[in-house]
Amino acid sequence: MRRAIRPFLAALACAIALPAPAATISRDQHDETLAIWKKMVSIPTVQGRGQMPVMANYVAELLRKGGFAAADVIIEGDGDATSLVARYRGTGKGKPILLSGHMDVVEARAADWTRDPFVPVEENGYLYGRGSLDMKFGDAVLVSTLLKLKAEGFRPGRDIILLLSGDEETEMATTRRLAQQYGVAELLLNADGGGGLLDAQGKPVAFYVQGAEKTYADFEISITNPGGHSSRPGATNAIYDLAKAIDRIAAYQFPAQVSELTRAYWQATGKLVGGQLGAAMHAFAENPKNEAALATLRADPEYIGITGTTCVATMLSGGHALNALPQKASVSVNCRIFPGTTIESVKAKLADVIANPQATITTLGGPVASDASPLRPDLMKALRKGVDLSYPGLPIIPQMSAGATDSLYFRAVGIPSYGVIGMFIKPEDDYSHGLNERAPVASLDPALLMMRTLLVDLAK
Repeated sequence: MRRAIRPFLAALACAIALPAPAATISRDQHDETLAIWKKMVSIPTVQGRGQMPVMANYVAELLRKGGFAAADVIIEGDGDATSLVARYRGTGKGKPILLSGHMDVVEARAADWTRDPFVPVEENGYLYGRGSLDMKFGDAVLVSTLLKLKAEGFRPGRDIILLLSGDEETEMATTRRLAQQYGVAELLLNADGGGGLLDAQGKPVAFYVQGAEKTYADFEISITNPGGHSSRPGATNAIYDLAKAIDRIAAYQFPAQVSELTRAYWQATGKLVGGQLGAAMHAFAENPKNEAALATLRADPEYIGITGTTCVATMLSGGHALNALPQKASVSVNCRIFPGTTIESVKAKLADVIANPQATITTLGGPVASDASPLRPDLMKALRKGVDLSYPGLPIIPQMSAGATDSLYFRAVGIPSYGVIGMFIKPEDDYSHGLNERAPVASLDPALLMMRTLLVDLAK
């Protein structure tokens, strides 16, 4: 995923191992899920390698052997645009439940890794390999849970539809297609968001349910001049004018914002953090105009993104020759927009901040607004039950991500979407997209217990 940074509580995070769960998964299901996970990691589903159909066919074969009708397992597209859809048929009661995952992973160069990134290695309680965390752990949990329910003869009221996209890490074309095809659903459960946090002693601190994502948008700000010979400098210079615009953007902070979800996040997280930072969280939740609280939170890179919209310069270009006045200078500005705020309003605000009528602002790509999903009582009740199977009474905290997952496109068509993967991890173990990616094997059983509970309770 374009993984939004999980709201890690830095002061609490140095975990080593999970405590024993209060409920258990059978050894057979644990081993079968681990085998599926390893097989998925071994398939190098990197853009351009042609392996997305390989993984799609592997999953399709598992499901068909597990009792899914051939007509209910559909592979569409080709290459990186391959997707898989599997329908677990219910009794026809209500709209379906969607399960979301993605098959692709980011590139990994074997020469840079300690181990071959596509040879899964189980070592010291972790599974190493590209995609072990992002997100073939979640894919394996989804597939294993569906196979187990099918083997037990479970008959849901609602259909359960598994949607595996092929290019979430890049173009998200398959995601857009799936959202249009399956845009009528009760809700979506995404195994690529949320998750559990561990403390310094290896004990779970909280479980996060992702109910919102900030809108991702890139803008290019350009200034053009006639140019000329560098021996004849004058009052007009595109680079100088752009530098002034960049300074104004750097100095500007968008207004603070809260939503039902982020207010709940600040209140719950403030209790866990405590101290001056925790007090600032409580104060901000009560009054987003509290300047002192806002200043404290925005001074911490871990929390600034949750306080509102952010925009930051990320790429710069200008000029065309060493001995010529610049004819054009441009800067790319990346914005993470708070749910409910329009892309156009942020673009307009950038124009106001720059205050240079000669500057042009271009929206890059086709950003899609992502509004928050409501904190549904039925979902929160099922989550409470599912988490309690492993860690009774563990706090469940709503979370807004700063980046985008496949949930973005489903929220855009009106489907409430939630990140609910049962991975419990310490922050320093999060190597998603990085070298020597790994994930704790001990997270498998809690994740399987929770996913089964969610499906049984929400699809009944």
